[in-house]
Amino acid sequence: MEPLLVSIIETANTLNLGRTSVYALINEGKLETRKMGRRRLVTVASIRRLVGEQD
Repeated sequence: MEPLLVSIIETANTLNLGRTSVYALINEGKLETRKMGRRRLVTVASIRRLVGEQD
C-alpha cells in the first residue's frame, strides 16, 4: 500500500528542495498537510498535484 502522508524531509527529498522551500510551499497553500500528534505530514496527493502543475 502506498503511503498517503509523508514527512517534511521526505517531501523535500522527493521534490529536490530544502525544508525551507517545502514550508514556503505549505504557507502558499500549494502543499496540503495534516497534523498527526506533534508531526506535520504532507499529503502525497498534494505533492502529485504540485508536480502535475509544473508540466
